[in-house]
Parts: sequence; C-alpha cells; structure tokens
Amino acid sequence: MLDAATAVSATPAAIRREDYRPPDWLVPEIALDFQLDAQATRVTARLTVRRQGAHGHPLRLDGGGGLLPVSVSIDGEELHDAWRIDGEQLVIDLPGDDHLVETIVQIAPAANSTLMGLYASNGLLCTQCEAEGFRRITFFPDRPDVLSRYTVRMEGDAALYPVLLSNGDQLDAGELPAGRHYALWRDPFPKPCYLFALVAGDLSANRDQFVTRSGRTIDLGIWVREADLPKTRHAMASLKASMAWDERVYGREYDLAVFNIVAVSDFNFGAMENKGLNIFNSRYILADPDTATDADFDAIAGVVAHEYFHNWSGNRVTCRDWFQLSLKEGFTVLRDQQFSADQGSPAVKRIEDVRALRAAQFPEDAGPLAHPIRPDSYIEISNFYTATIYNKGAEVIRMMKLILGDEGFRAGTDLYFDRHDGQAATCEDFIVAMEDASGADLTQFRLWYTQAGTPRVTASLTTDAPGGRARLRLSQSVPTTPGQPDKQPMPIPLKLSLLGAVSGAAMGGEHLVILDEAEKEVTFDGLTELPVLSINHGFSAPICLETDRSPADLAFLSAHDEDPFARYEAMQQLMLDTLVGAAKGGPVDHTPVIDAVRNTLTDPALDAAFVAEAVLLPSEAFIGDQLDAVDPEMVATVREALRADLGTELIDEWRDAYARAHANRYEYSPNAKGMRRLRSVALAFLAAAGAPDWAELAFAQYRASDNMTDRQGALGVLANNDAPEREAALADFYDRYAGDALVIDKWFTAQALSTRSGTVEAVEALARHPDFTIANPNRLRSLVGAFAVNQRAFHDPSGRGYRFVADMILGVDKLNPQAAARLVPSLGRWRRYEPGRASLMRDELERVLAVPGLSKDVFEQVSKSLG
Repeated sequence: MLDAATAVSATPAAIRREDYRPPDWLVPEIALDFQLDAQATRVTARLTVRRQGAHGHPLRLDGGGGLLPVSVSIDGEELHDAWRIDGEQLVIDLPGDDHLVETIVQIAPAANSTLMGLYASNGLLCTQCEAEGFRRITFFPDRPDVLSRYTVRMEGDAALYPVLLSNGDQLDAGELPAGRHYALWRDPFPKPCYLFALVAGDLSANRDQFVTRSGRTIDLGIWVREADLPKTRHAMASLKASMAWDERVYGREYDLAVFNIVAVSDFNFGAMENKGLNIFNSRYILADPDTATDADFDAIAGVVAHEYFHNWSGNRVTCRDWFQLSLKEGFTVLRDQQFSADQGSPAVKRIEDVRALRAAQFPEDAGPLAHPIRPDSYIEISNFYTATIYNKGAEVIRMMKLILGDEGFRAGTDLYFDRHDGQAATCEDFIVAMEDASGADLTQFRLWYTQAGTPRVTASLTTDAPGGRARLRLSQSVPTTPGQPDKQPMPIPLKLSLLGAVSGAAMGGEHLVILDEAEKEVTFDGLTELPVLSINHGFSAPICLETDRSPADLAFLSAHDEDPFARYEAMQQLMLDTLVGAAKGGPVDHTPVIDAVRNTLTDPALDAAFVAEAVLLPSEAFIGDQLDAVDPEMVATVREALRADLGTELIDEWRDAYARAHANRYEYSPNAKGMRRLRSVALAFLAAAGAPDWAELAFAQYRASDNMTDRQGALGVLANNDAPEREAALADFYDRYAGDALVIDKWFTAQALSTRSGTVEAVEALARHPDFTIANPNRLRSLVGAFAVNQRAFHDPSGRGYRFVADMILGVDKLNPQAAARLVPSLGRWRRYEPGRASLMRDELERVLAVPGLSKDVFEQVSKSLG
C-alpha cells in the first residue's frame, strides 16, 4: 500500500519550469471501472499507452494517497514481479511502443480527509482531481499534457447511489443482481486527468435545456439533495445566461449533449470545471432570498459562468504544465468578470474586482510569497492557486485587450481557440496568437508574465498657464521580490484625461498612454482652462499610483469625473491620504472627506450601488499596506475617528439615505441590490456616530427583513458593537437557521469579523462550539479564515490570535494540507508589522516549521515566509 500521508521527512525538492520535458508515454484511451463502496472502492484502469519519441525509458505512472495495488497486467498477461514502486510511482519496463496496461487498485473514500481524489461527503462519493488528485484514484501519468479519451463504468448499491454521473454523455445504464446497478459514460473529447469527475449518490436534478446558436439542444442538470432543489433556480438561470453570453461575446458554443453540475458540501475550492460534469461547493449553487445575500447571488452567477467558460478556456484548450495555470485561470477570470459586468453595473463590478485585487493580490505581490503569473518553480502546486495567478492574471489579459482593442483581442482569442483546440498549450502560445491575429508586437509585454511585484507609477502634471499647455511626467519602478532583485520597465497602459478645473469637462477626450520606459513625458496643447489630472480610468493597469494631486483636486474629481471608477478612486485616495497622514502623526483635517462624502450622498444622478461603494472607507489592511511598519491599533484608531466624524457630521444625510433605501418587498435587481447595500452602509455610519437609536434601528431591520442581505447587514452592525440587541440577534439567527450549514457559516463569520473588544476570546470559544469542525473547509474558512483577516482581533498585542491560527494550521494539516496551507499567509507577512507583533508572528511560524511530518503544502508556505 502506498503511504496515504503527504508529510515530508526532509526538505522536498522544487519542481522547475525550465526542467519541463514532454511525456515519455502518451495514453490516448483509458477505460475505468469503479466498484463503488465508501469503505473500499476497487478501480480497474485499462490504459492504451504509446511511446513518444525514440527512447528506452520505462512507463512511470503516478500514485499516492493510499492506493493499494492489487494487480498489474500488460497486454492481457498479469505481471507478478516485473513492476516496481519507486517512491509513489508504479514503474514498468516495456518493450516496443504500444501496449494495453491494466491495473487494479483499492482505495478508501471514507478515509480520505484531504478531499482530493475520490472521497465521501455526506453520503455522496465524489472526486476532485485538480491539480494532482487523479493519482489518488488510480495509477496514471498525472500531468496536464497527457490527454486521453475516457470511458467510465460505475457500479454500486442502487439504494445508496441511485445516481451515477461522470464526464461526457451517458451510453448505457442498467440494473444488476443483489440490488446493484451500473452506468456507462463516454467523453469523446481528449482531456487531462485533472478534468476527470465522478459523482455517486442520492441526488435530485433541476433539469432544463439550452438551444445553441447552431440549433443543438443541450440537456442541463443541477444535482442536489431533493430538499435543496428550490435553491437551484438562480444557478440554472446563471448557467443559461453564461452559455448565451459566451456564444455572443466569444463565439464559443457548448459541444456535448449534456451539461451537469453537482453541489457538494465538502470541497476545497469554489468549483471545478470537469468536462461536462462540474462539481461545485454548495455555497456557489444554493440560494434563495431568505438564506443568501446579494453578494452570494452575484458570486453564484460569477462562479457558474467561470466554470462554464472553462469548457473552452481550460478544457478544449488546456495547460501544458502547471506553470501555465494562469493561461486558463487568468483568462477565465477576465471572462467571468466581463459576464458579471454585463449582468449588472459595470462600474460597481469593476470597483469590486479592484477591491478584491488590492485585498489579496497586492499584499501577495509585496510579501515573501510573491511570484510571477507564470511561476518559475514550486514545491507543491496547490500553493499556486493564488490571487496572482487568478486576479493579476486577469488584469494582465485585460491590459492586453486594451492595447489590442476589442476587435484585435477577439481575433486573437478566435485564433487561439482554433489553433490549439484539443491541445495542451502555454502562456506563450496565447501571446503568439494575439500577435499573429493583430499584427502587434508584444515582446516587451511578456515581462508581465515573468516579473513579480506591483509596479509603482508616479504621475506629475505641470501647466504653462499662458500657453495652454500641460506636461505629464510619468515614471515607473517595480519593487524587488524574492529571487528577482532587478526589474525591467513594463508596458503600462494608462487611460487618462484632463478635466477643466472650472467646468469639470474633459478637455480633448480620453487618452491611452503606454508607459513603456522608466520615465516618459506627454504634452497636451490647446487647453482652455487649468487642468486636473484624471488617470488610470477603469483601473486600466494593476499599479500603485502616486500623484501630486491635492485634497482639493481629489474632492473635485470625486464630484465631476466622467469615468465612474476614477471618480470612486478619487474619493478613496482622498480618504486614504487623510488616514495615512494621521497614522504617521500628521495634522488631522477630516473636512475635505466629509464634504466629498456629503456631495456624493446627495448627488441625485448617482445610483445607490455606486454611492455605497464610494463612501466606504479603505479597509484597515489597505491602510496598513501604505505604511512602512504597521501598528494595527494606530490604524484602527485613526480609521474609527474618521468614521465617527463622518457619522456625526452627516447624521441627517445618513438617516435620509437609510430611509430612502427601504424597500417594501424583496426583488433581485441592480437597483434593489444597490438600495440594500446603501441601507446597511448608512446603518453602520449611524452606529459609528453613536446615534441613540442605532441599536434599535439595527434590531428592527434584523427582525423585519424579508431577505438575508438586510438581515445580515443588520447583524453585522450589531456584531461589531456592544448593545443588548447584539446577543439577542445572534441567538435568534442561530436558532432560526440551525441545520442550514451555509447560513450557520455566516453566523460564525459575523462574530469572527467583529471589531469589538473580546473577539479573540469569542473566537477561541467558537472553535469549541459543537457546530464547528476543521474537517469542513467552508466551516474552517467561516471562522478561522475570517478571523485571520480581522486586523484588530488577529493582531491582538498579546499574540493570542497568532497562536490560535498557528494551532489551527497544525491541526488541519493532519487532515487537509491544502486547507491548512491557505491559513499560512496571514502569519507570513510578519515583516510588515511593528517589531513586537513581528516577533510574535515569526515565533509562531517557527513553531509550525519545527513540527515533524509537515505536509509539503504547509512546509513550502512557512519556509518561504521565514526565508
């Protein structure tokens, strides 16, 4: 039996991109037979193998995760001693070039706590194979550049597993003696093993159909437990909308006759794009107004679209190796962002995407785990499913689209799909397709794929008043990151305009300037009034921007800029400059921010969703990112002071906004979502002002709400403050939703994110709650993951927060190394904090590293964080 543990006894070796070589053996066909049982599943795999190239290398098949070899046969003859186990690989010396290799193994899904390979989840058997989970199911060359056609037969107890699903189209099904049955599936499209999927269990389907632009009818199914069927309507509508959108915008039509989605409650990721059988974390499928927020509904639409879009950008064209992960993920994130923007408010969607980038990817780029979107090496590939690969990867392709123009980019994607259909491609293949289709030279642009770090751009505008001329001086630098001390200038596309300081009108329209040198100067002539610089419209480049614009300039832009994102950004920069200045001990003047927020709140031309985003203060984490050494208490103090002043000085405006945003009944529409968002924001500012009735208002909203968005908004305000209504609301929420795991996750999160004192102790107590378990990734994220981003509680000066998270890392690592490793970065940025906290954080990392038998996942994250 191969060892199921993933622990390392010595420093594991790094895998390097430069060492890539094509596979020695290909597997054009694979037939799998599963005798399903939660305790002991027998897997028979018949591999048609073909030698690639002139070499004498043996066939090496990856294994691991508790595989128990039963037999090995070659061309129908069982081998008894002509195979060997080398590490976790099955090695067979084969003469000739073509063979049929058959292996039989036994695995134990119920004992598989890693949630990789075939595992049990609440009575279901299901799979997760990306990145390297298939080797836990059977012996196979587990790499993305081995593409095979799969035939899958499943047999199991008909009462326990009445539904048997796999990739592709079902060819056959039938009853067997002794209460058993079988199903036979065939996927006609070659795919890597990471896209294999199997689900067996007692499920019901929300069924529908979609007619493609060529007239083909696709059978759709979303499979869940029968009681959850009513909660799948939004996911089905999102699926059909994404199928139509991909046809219209990218010309991509679905190719199989069936598209199935299954929701499972135990899942490491959000979802998985397995060909024709997507497997989803239930939180990204199940929703109704009483149990899901507007953000949940939006996330479901975005994730359903993302996984569907992978059918082309990931499945039909896949990755040559895992260093090319952003080839499919960055491109598909861009596609799902475009889809979501088209479904609602493009401006608000862009704000949300940039906020997520700054919250997760910018700190990653500035820390010990920084890496390019195409990394050079890794120890454990699961650690590279990062914000850099996904979010920055999307921004890089968005910049490419901006440089090439819509038509050039669409021509490039068409060529990419046509040229590489059925292949395992590289990031370079994608860029070359863009160049060939558009005629552009993207040689310098390739630096975005190889250099880590967030570029810093400075912009300074000077004006010659008598001549009507302005000069914009731009410069860029890319900071040092691990292994990359010296950086070259990258092409940075900046959309900008000059606004008249009196009229507020853009003079000369919008310009696209490509900053492709260390320094550049751009001249603007014929100006009729003094200009104010508006730059990086729509966040055209993922940069840190520094300008010499005054508070008056920023306030002016927040009221007049024609680009919605630039208008939002001006407000945020005004707030950020004020807060950072106060944190550094400078003079405090909240008046410009208060006046700007008042103007935004009372502007009838702005929709509620945009207003709600614009008036939010920058997060404590983002404020800290602007400081040389972070003192979380100081950051919290200056931020709370500004919140209190905004609440107090604008209390009438907040009350008016709160009353205006009230709805008589629930509806899911962009306008209604914006109203609900603004209502909760206004309520939070009333609480910050210490309004005498804030708790009464919050509790009344909590009790009267006909939807989770309003109820959770009120609960969040109550959870952050001290009032008798707080405990009453938390108790009622738990009692109301006991048994609904996804909603109880929200209950844990509301308390883990609380900004009130005593949160550390509360979280420690919640970790002992009967409903808490570290075995379920959703529950782990809801408490420990949420607590780790709570800047005040996590960074409690006692160090208790650090110890709590480190203890959780060690406990989870024994069960699910991937889930454990994702908690490490919260401690890994210890160098950014003042010396006392930095020392405590480092101590906890060293304590974790000293524990024998760490997984590769945690070892890599911790060792790099300390290195």
